[in-house]
Amino acid sequence: MVQPRNEQLPYSIRNGSLVLKIKAFPKSERNAIAGVRNGELVVRVHAPAQKGRANKELVKFLAKELSLSKSEIEILSGDTSRHKIIRLPESARKSLEAAL
Repeated sequence: MVQPRNEQLPYSIRNGSLVLKIKAFPKSERNAIAGVRNGELVVRVHAPAQKGRANKELVKFLAKELSLSKSEIEILSGDTSRHKIIRLPESARKSLEAAL
């Protein structure tokens, strides 16, 4: 996906970690990274937003897409919101940029 030049990157680097802003869309047809919108990575997850299922599936999907273990992904804020802030190891930067 080509990212427009004026679009903000959905991540920053803080204290040796990537801090990633995500807008999640639960109960989607399939799991997918749908691009960057308004400085957030748009991620669609199949699971419904009930009892943390969408968050678990989001972490599992990101781990697979970015070649990380699930334990390396931490939801810092947004447990009950579509807007989430997630911490990843800085080593995930190349995989993340390739996914964009």
